[in-house]
Amino acid sequence: MAQRWKDWLTQAEHDLEQAASSRREGRHDWACFAAQQAAEKAVKALHLARGQEAWGHVVARLLSELPDAPPEHLIEQGRALDNFYVPTRYPNGHPEGPAYEHYGPLQSSQGLRYAGDILQFVHQALADA
Repeated sequence: MAQRWKDWLTQAEHDLEQAASSRREGRHDWACFAAQQAAEKAVKALHLARGQEAWGHVVARLLSELPDAPPEHLIEQGRALDNFYVPTRYPNGHPEGPAYEHYGPLQSSQGLRYAGDILQFVHQALADA
């Protein structure tokens, strides 16, 4: 199996940088989505580094399927990030209004923090291997 996990991790880091940039620009919807993507790709990188395939976009499930269970608070953070996967991008993700109107500094700050925690966990797990 090719060592593509490094590519997934590098992309995750790039997505987290995009999340921070979007937050600074006041594009909190995109910051939240990019944070979710960063976490998803980082966890997929860890799966691949362990010789496993990982499918889907649910960060909490991807974390819980790791051979070494992560701390429960990271799975909870994954659940919070999972809420940013669809509704941040589509007008019909909320009862009314465009998606961007439903996200602000509180949500993007939370998203960046949670994604950062998950990337830190992945980096540590890879270093311990």
